[in-house]
Amino acid sequence: MTREEKATVIKDLTTQLADSTTIYLADISGLDASTTSDLRRACFKANIKLAVVKNTLLSKAMDASDKDFGELPEVLKGNTSLMFSDVANAPAKLIKNFRKKSKKPLLKGAFVQEAIYIGDENLDALVSIKSKEEMIGEVIGLLQSPAKNVISGLKSGGGKLAGILKTLSER
Repeated sequence: MTREEKATVIKDLTTQLADSTTIYLADISGLDASTTSDLRRACFKANIKLAVVKNTLLSKAMDASDKDFGELPEVLKGNTSLMFSDVANAPAKLIKNFRKKSKKPLLKGAFVQEAIYIGDENLDALVSIKSKEEMIGEVIGLLQSPAKNVISGLKSGGGKLAGILKTLSER
């Protein structure tokens, strides 16, 4: 690879890192061709972009980026695959589901909206992160709950009041 090609790759990686709020680093070494193809298909279906990159180029792109990646450049050893997603927990769920069939991919680290996670032991924590849509749904549900309780209370109370008035009028 020539210097110009490397500079172009670093520039492209820097742009991708700047545009993404969710970045996962995974190790997919040792997967055979069909398993890797299955992983790529699963990533495509989940709207996750998967790319295999050279560690030195990724490290230089991280340095050139405006974001603070903390300790992530230190985990760039061995084979590294990048996963970009719009949903914070989508790559973690994909990795966890894929590991039911295979021992890989292993999570090296993740950058999720300014938070940095290092190591495979953080996979469960990343899976439990709620997406923006899930949080909005929960908030709407919580906001609707008191209104539903008041309405049902008024409906049932109105029925009781009408029953009491009817009984009193019959006497």
